[in-house]
Amino acid sequence: MPWFVWLLAAAALGVAEFFTLTLVLGLLAGAALVAAVVAGVGVGLLGQLVALAAAAAVGLVVIRPVALRHMEQQPLVRDGSDALIGRRAEVVQEVTATRGLIKLSGEEWTARALDESLVIPVGAWVDVMEIEGATAIVYPRALLP
Repeated sequence: MPWFVWLLAAAALGVAEFFTLTLVLGLLAGAALVAAVVAGVGVGLLGQLVALAAAAAVGLVVIRPVALRHMEQQPLVRDGSDALIGRRAEVVQEVTATRGLIKLSGEEWTARALDESLVIPVGAWVDVMEIEGATAIVYPRALLP
């Protein structure tokens, strides 16, 4: 029953991967599963070791770099208040360094100017630079370079 030993090895490697999250032990667990299948078919120990080595090499050389590249990428979709940063809004009530009101994505938001010396009049268009709690930090569109 060598296939059973390979299954136990795959399970142990899978549990170890769960705690380390390196993608190495998980790929080795997959290679051990390949060796278990080869052993189950009736191939000898040398064939099982060759299957293990081949599956491990493919996993570590081909699959792991691709998976790591995908894990490093930032999500393409921003959600919540982060999705509002960079949007254009219209001033509903004069915006100063301490108070104001804008219409942003169909809703009224409290706002304040990014530059403390600015007073942005009603009807002006602004860009949302940041969101702090329920307040949008804005800058007038005409003053942007």
